[in-house]
Amino acid sequence: MSHPHPDLAAPPALPEGGLRVTPLGGLGEIGRNMTVFEYGGRLLIVDCGVLFPEEEQPGIDLILPDFTSIRDRLDDIEGIVLTHGHEDHIGGVPFLLREKEDIPLIGSKLTLALIEAKLQEHRIRPYTLEVEEGRRERIGPFDCEFIAVNHSIPDALAVAIRTPAGMVVHTGDFKMDQLPLDGRLTDLPAFARLGEEGIDLLLSDSTNAEVPGFIPHERDISPVLRQVFAKAERRIIVASFASHVHRIQQVLDAAYEYGRRVAFVGRSMVRNMGIARDLGYLRVPGGLVVDVKTLDDLPDEEIVLICTGSQGEPMAALSRMANRDHQIRIVEGDTVILASSLIPGNENAVYRVINGLTRWGANVVHKGNARVHVSGHASAGELLYFYNLCKPRNLMPVHGEWRHLRANADLGILTGVPRERTVIAEDGVVVDLVDGMAKIAGKIQAGYVYVDGLSVGDVTETSLKDRRILGEEGIVSVFVVVDSTTGKVIGGPNINARGSGIEDSAFAPVAAKIEEALLRSAQDGVSEPHQVQQLIRRVVGKWVSDTYRRRPMILPVVVEV
Repeated sequence: MSHPHPDLAAPPALPEGGLRVTPLGGLGEIGRNMTVFEYGGRLLIVDCGVLFPEEEQPGIDLILPDFTSIRDRLDDIEGIVLTHGHEDHIGGVPFLLREKEDIPLIGSKLTLALIEAKLQEHRIRPYTLEVEEGRRERIGPFDCEFIAVNHSIPDALAVAIRTPAGMVVHTGDFKMDQLPLDGRLTDLPAFARLGEEGIDLLLSDSTNAEVPGFIPHERDISPVLRQVFAKAERRIIVASFASHVHRIQQVLDAAYEYGRRVAFVGRSMVRNMGIARDLGYLRVPGGLVVDVKTLDDLPDEEIVLICTGSQGEPMAALSRMANRDHQIRIVEGDTVILASSLIPGNENAVYRVINGLTRWGANVVHKGNARVHVSGHASAGELLYFYNLCKPRNLMPVHGEWRHLRANADLGILTGVPRERTVIAEDGVVVDLVDGMAKIAGKIQAGYVYVDGLSVGDVTETSLKDRRILGEEGIVSVFVVVDSTTGKVIGGPNINARGSGIEDSAFAPVAAKIEEALLRSAQDGVSEPHQVQQLIRRVVGKWVSDTYRRRPMILPVVVEV
């Protein structure tokens, strides 16, 4: 099993007739999935998603893949294949198209409709090529065949990429529900046929590789929902991903059966469900869906709200309801259903929301106490089946944290993929397929790119470190006016503390120390403002640390007159 190394060098030139695979996101994390394929000097990108920030990334809105390695090669890109319409696969597209608008987008009808709606907000009109399962398209030197896969959003596709270097299959996100609501199965006969032809490299979804057995059927949720609907006395509020059309279909069916009206809450939910309805993916009985504004005219027992925020996102509708910061106020007797997973890293935020809702008297139904969610990703039992069917010559686990990638690689090895042909890479690790063998060739830059408000990439790890210090320790500012000729203090020092838990008046003893130190340094001929600032920082830092055992950020300002 070839492992990545922190000290990998930049990869050499791609050998003639070889295929290069560079993951820019989605390996070592759940999100911002993006893989670049290179053959004969041309590039094909599969997916371009975003990652949502965690608590140690304060103030960040989104995290993008790092486009540095392809930025000077935008003209070499033949297209971006989008496997399905989830944010962690399409959310980064607007940011890449800002750099070159005419890169073609290739995807299924629903996927393209979702990304086009998103691009409208960025005022970009993309070039698109709509494909469906069973289609083969030549995209430059890449001969792409699209295969139906079942996932938690309709119209998901895997892609087989044939080049003279061999055939690579990228599964996208998939599972193998054998009773899908739309009857669209993961096309096992197609994968078996590709396996017979010879899959040289398989990139396979690892998200649930640690989960034993098989994922329950999506339709198992219906009876659970009906039980909840039968018991609910007042309003029912369902939180789901804004793209989980099948889950929302089951909620609509239950609402219809129990004589309730449904309102969608939240911009992305209203937009996506409108698209799904217009394209015929969501079947809505006439008169069932009403506008949120008309809810006041209906009795509580006839209302269902479908909103976003199932991951505890602070700005989404559900979190705001839990914090009493939304026009919809939770009252005793409301039922809230969290019809979603716990994405790794979001557990605390989700439980905080559950506790908040419970505090206002809601009955909260979630994955922990009822089967209101099934995963969208194949678990270990399904993956074993899949590898036996595909018989890949080389395997590269994708889409997962380290533990998921390793577990997925182990499953492949159990089914007979040779250990030395199993490649565990992480973001930026370059894998070359040459003469039928996949090997790690080197590493390129593939860091996090932070979106904060309108700025992309301006916030760095250093600024986040500063934000964490400010958030945890507060700030002390020191303002001093010095005479530029003698270096003597003629004004201040004025000391202000914010968020450090120390009163401004407590700094009196340190003011004398600062003056003393500045006097000494002036006698030594040190008058350069930067050096004076460093001196003040040291004096104040040591005093605060000795007196309070705290390490706030210290901001000295020296004005020369």
